[in-house]
Amino acid sequence: AIVGVSRDINKIGHVIFQNFIESDFKGNVYAVNPNVEEVLGYKTFSSVNDIDEVDLVVIAVPADLVLDVVKDCGKKKVRNVVIISSGFAEVGNEKLEKELKKLLDKYDIKAVGPNCLGLYDSYSEVDTIFMPKSRVKRPEKGKVSFVSQSGAVGGAILDLMSDNGFGFSKFISYGNGVNLDISDFLEYLKDDENTDVICFYLEGVKDGERFFEVLKEVSKVKPVIGIKAGVSEEGREAIVSHTGSLSGDDLIYDGIFKQCGVVRANSVEELFDFV
Repeated sequence: AIVGVSRDINKIGHVIFQNFIESDFKGNVYAVNPNVEEVLGYKTFSSVNDIDEVDLVVIAVPADLVLDVVKDCGKKKVRNVVIISSGFAEVGNEKLEKELKKLLDKYDIKAVGPNCLGLYDSYSEVDTIFMPKSRVKRPEKGKVSFVSQSGAVGGAILDLMSDNGFGFSKFISYGNGVNLDISDFLEYLKDDENTDVICFYLEGVKDGERFFEVLKEVSKVKPVIGIKAGVSEEGREAIVSHTGSLSGDDLIYDGIFKQCGVVRANSVEELFDFV
C-alpha cells in the first residue's frame, strides 16, 4: 500500500504508485488517499485499515502526518514500512524522529527511512524510488547490491549502472535509519541468493561496535566494497544536515575497513572499477 497517492503527477506518492502499476510486480498494489476516490483509474482507500491484507506500506506524506499513518499500520499489524517522507532529524527535528522511533518500537514495525529513496529489487520489482524511470533508469537484473545512506548518491549510482550495462540485484537507500541501518542491510544481503557483490556508501553509523562485527562476518562470505563520505571537515558538516548523522573520524573507518577486509573505494568511478 502506498500512502499519499495524489492525482498530481509531480507528487512523490503518485510517481511511486505509477512505477508499481507500470512494472512487472506480481502482488497487489493499493493507493491510499482519504481525499479522492480514484487515481489513474484505481480505487483509492481512506486508510491502510480499509485494505484486507498489507505486507508493506510506503509512506509518502508530509512529516507531521507520518505518526498517524504509523499508528494505522500498528493497528493493522503491518510489520514493514518504507518512510520516504523527510522533515525529521536532518532538518533539526530530532523530537519528531524520537517519537517516530518510539512508535515503531511499540508496534514492532521495521522501517526503512525516513528521508530516503527506499528500495528497489530488480527480481521482485518492488520499487519505492520516487523518481520516474524516465529520470532515473533502473538497471537490468544482476548480482550486485548497493546500500546507500544518501538518496542522491544512490540515484546517481542507479543511473551509472544502467548506462554502463551493470546487472543489479537490490538497491537500498535508508536515509536517517531510524530503526534499521547499514548493519541490518549488510546482514540481509550476506544471505541473499541474488547478491554476489555488496557495495555501500556510508556517511556515519550509530552503533559502531555492531557495524564492525557485522562487517567482519559479511566480508568472509561475499566481497564488500565501501565508500565513506565526509572525509573533509566541510563534508562532515554537510552530512549532519543531510541525514542527521555524525560522520566520525575517517581514520577510524579506514582502520575498520582494513580489519574487516572491505575494499575501500575513494570515488564512484573507483567503485565501478572494483565491481
